[in-house]
Amino acid sequence: MAISVIIFFVIFGILVTSHEFGHFIIAKSGGIRVNEFFVGMGPTLWKKKKGDTLYSIKLLPIGGACVFDGMDPVEEEKESYDEHSFLNASVWRRIATLFAGPFANFIIAYILAVVLVSFSAWNFPVINELTEDSAAQEAGMQPGDKIISVDGEKVYMAGEVTLISQFAEGSPMDIIYERDGKTYETTLTPKYSEEAGRYYMGVYLGEFGEIKGPQALKYAWYEVRYYFKTTYRSLALLFKGKLSKDDVSGPVGMVKIVDDAYQETKPYGISSVILTMLSLTVLLSVNLGVMNLLPLPALDGGRLVFQFIEVIFGKKVPPEKEGFVHMIGMIALLGLMVFVLFNDITKFTR
Repeated sequence: MAISVIIFFVIFGILVTSHEFGHFIIAKSGGIRVNEFFVGMGPTLWKKKKGDTLYSIKLLPIGGACVFDGMDPVEEEKESYDEHSFLNASVWRRIATLFAGPFANFIIAYILAVVLVSFSAWNFPVINELTEDSAAQEAGMQPGDKIISVDGEKVYMAGEVTLISQFAEGSPMDIIYERDGKTYETTLTPKYSEEAGRYYMGVYLGEFGEIKGPQALKYAWYEVRYYFKTTYRSLALLFKGKLSKDDVSGPVGMVKIVDDAYQETKPYGISSVILTMLSLTVLLSVNLGVMNLLPLPALDGGRLVFQFIEVIFGKKVPPEKEGFVHMIGMIALLGLMVFVLFNDITKFTR
């Protein structure tokens, strides 16, 4: 478990640092003063001031921040900020600065996906087996068929078909597939499994092959896109109340996931461990980017809402009122983090 904890902290450190650096580089390039850039939370282990910015590393490797001058001012301080404060920057510069953090996570995810795709086998959406009396069999599909699209979504990997099937929730699915160089169309209705508690197409997918050269750039995009769809569709289920609290994980849950992946791949050698951790890092990086774009107070997405209100109405929301909303959001977010932490501990000690 100790190795898994270290791996998790390395992964999380990369994701948080890249996210905050995205904010930092766009802020600095646009003339916005950054008061502090730190990685970690809690007591400070190291700090150094260079120019206007205090750089620091803190004890607990579970977060970080890029603190802009004048980001959440109070009423009596507004007049003390100059043109280099976040408060007085142009609205589009503020939008770019806020969006840069999540965007950096997407960039890191794509770069890592290029490496992952280049050194691991790709799982193509080819049927290698059908279950008896399955929906796919009744629709005329056969082993060897390559699925091209499902419900109008083009698919390039086996996981995409599974993902779409899971979220279809038993509704009819329009399938386009290829057989012996010819294209066919069919519609199937997944069958419900009482034992598993979900709907199935009734296919076993997977044909592994290598992605070589420049093709890795294209397939890395497919990899990132898959994790993006997985994240936002899971969030949709969560908001609809179709996921329970046990389906949500915090740092403790992430450590457990890392440990499970490490124990499973360790017998196959270090290269297998590295590729699996790369895949997990891509997933978490996309997840972090998407989560931060949610229009919730205290998150980048919540702050962006206020900037777009200014764009639409031509008038800035009073900064002290915006700051109050984000303060309430931060308190709620911290409460949620505490709840998830204790839920993780309870869940994995049952």
